[in-house]
Amino acid sequence: MIHNVKFVLALLLALSAVAQSSAGEALFSHFSYRGEDDYCREALAEPGAYYNPVISGWASDPSVTRKGEDYWLVTSTFGYFPGVPVYHSRDLVSWEHAGNVLSRPEQLPWLAGLSLDKGGIYAPAIVYNPHNGLFYLITTCVIKGNGKADGSVNFYVTAKDPAGKWSDPVVLPGVTGIDPSFFFDEDGSGYIVYKSDEHSPVKWSNHRALSIVRFDAVTGKTVGEPVKFCEKGVGPEERLERDEGPHIFKAKGKYYLIAAEGGTGLNHSEVVYKADSPMGPWERWGRNPMLTQRLLKPGRENPVTCTGHVDMVETPSGDWYAVFLGCRPWNGGEDQLGRETFLMPVEWSADSFPRIIHNFKDTVALRGRIPGLASPQRLGQAGNFEWTDRFEGRRPAPRWMSLRGPADGLCAVGDGLKLVCAPVDPRSSGTPAYLGSRIQHHKFTAETELAFKPEADEAAGMLIVKNEQRQYFLAMREGEVALLSLGKGKAAVLASASLDTSGGKPVGLKAVCEGDAYDFYYRPEGNDWRLLATGIPVSHVATRRGGFTGTTIGMAATSVKL
Repeated sequence: MIHNVKFVLALLLALSAVAQSSAGEALFSHFSYRGEDDYCREALAEPGAYYNPVISGWASDPSVTRKGEDYWLVTSTFGYFPGVPVYHSRDLVSWEHAGNVLSRPEQLPWLAGLSLDKGGIYAPAIVYNPHNGLFYLITTCVIKGNGKADGSVNFYVTAKDPAGKWSDPVVLPGVTGIDPSFFFDEDGSGYIVYKSDEHSPVKWSNHRALSIVRFDAVTGKTVGEPVKFCEKGVGPEERLERDEGPHIFKAKGKYYLIAAEGGTGLNHSEVVYKADSPMGPWERWGRNPMLTQRLLKPGRENPVTCTGHVDMVETPSGDWYAVFLGCRPWNGGEDQLGRETFLMPVEWSADSFPRIIHNFKDTVALRGRIPGLASPQRLGQAGNFEWTDRFEGRRPAPRWMSLRGPADGLCAVGDGLKLVCAPVDPRSSGTPAYLGSRIQHHKFTAETELAFKPEADEAAGMLIVKNEQRQYFLAMREGEVALLSLGKGKAAVLASASLDTSGGKPVGLKAVCEGDAYDFYYRPEGNDWRLLATGIPVSHVATRRGGFTGTTIGMAATSVKL
């Protein structure tokens, strides 16, 4: 019944005129975003120069592959839909959001009702298989949060074109745990390495909880039993969380396994092993970790923390580069950006192990350079870029996400974005009328304008979402514009102003973030901007240490009394 209602709503919205709003609907003319971070104010001029992170804002658990001159990169999405953004580049530093892998609801039947930042899609891994010309994307959907019984589903999808349509999921029942990754050898044989379920009572044991199983690309199934990955060299005295996020690759005639170690917080690091066979035995590098920032002074300028979860790619010229997640902490460790995607060159040690840092005191720089590039980085996912979306296409741009499933029945685009005031609370475990985009800067300005005639409990406007219980809503309601802090229980009204909403005239809404606080504005038609609230703390919608997701901002509508 619910699906039928959504279909009817979608049909009505598609057939209705988008140029003006109707009862129970809010029409947004545009949404604009402008980054204003301090360290990006100096323009890039030198050929090959680039800003780190190369994909700013929440872009955690990056994985990268190459086909010819084209690089493709994916990141985690947890409880958001569509799942797994696909970024494309020809130079490793200038990335375009080309599409989304899991863009159909039948590809994510497990997502409904999950926690936004605890459940959903974890650590996708992408690889190109030259033996059959297919790209493979393998990942885990973690069933967690909002009263769900804990569990996970590991599956993969394939595509000829990563920016195009991906297949329906193929579930791998024999792969248990999280963070699976494919490796295809030169002879066509396939392997899956993953963090297996580990029930050892010794949390800090030498067994690092990884497993490897053979994979047949012809049948699309695993072959035989998984082999436990065991090694020596890490003891309980080091108290490092077990390995996760593993990848296997081949270089210099050897096989290498890299994995994140120490947890995803401040102790995060990346370690490397070497072997003569994909099944081992594996030799742990004696100078691990190959990447970490955990031993640096916390008070350093422009720190990058929590670095790890590396993937590596070889360029056509034979150079190696690593993408990895890291954080740019703000306000005592809290910020809205979450874990971002950084890029650094890979060097090789005298004993033929890859490394990203020379010693534990090397820092991840916020500016870098790739030799041989004719021009500096093109901004779009890095630096202080800006964009405006007027919703003129047939469907929302790839950047826009909804919560736990498609909001198709609650929105329509074409000369603006129309949202239905549906009876879904944005704090609930459902799918509200909300389209959001990742916040990608500590300092930024976001602006929109909507035409809306609210009645009764209806509200529409700009929504900032960290999770179900941490949101800000700059909303038009009947007779007023108000800033609401959404959490458990009744919404707290932080500020409000009387506003004639009876005529449905356009009203502008704007949020200006200075890193640790927001200022919120509104603008009735034909007037200047008016300050509604100032100094509103970012902390309510910030990513705290160990948080998996960043914060999103966008447009929302509801008929639920908040």
